[in-house]
Amino acid sequence: MFEPTSRYFGLETGELTVLDESGDPRVLVYVRRRFTPRTPPPATLVSHAVTQGERLDHLAARYFGDPTQFWRICDANGALRPEELVEEPGRRVDI
Repeated sequence: MFEPTSRYFGLETGELTVLDESGDPRVLVYVRRRFTPRTPPPATLVSHAVTQGERLDHLAARYFGDPTQFWRICDANGALRPEELVEEPGRRVDI
């Protein structure tokens, strides 16, 4: 269902049967809730000082070569909302 590099890869899925507009049953497959890891993150590669206008996808592209890996930065910093890591210029984030 998801690419191996996705934060959702390997998570348990669930199914929900609903009725569509015509009254026919339709099965929706969804990913069960993902919790932010409580274990210590892997070793920090670098501590990055955020500058005005930076985004996590740009940082992920720069450090990991893949902008879709921004979630790894979120997990390393215990952030639920990616934007909270780049709201304040000068803030340091672990990569």
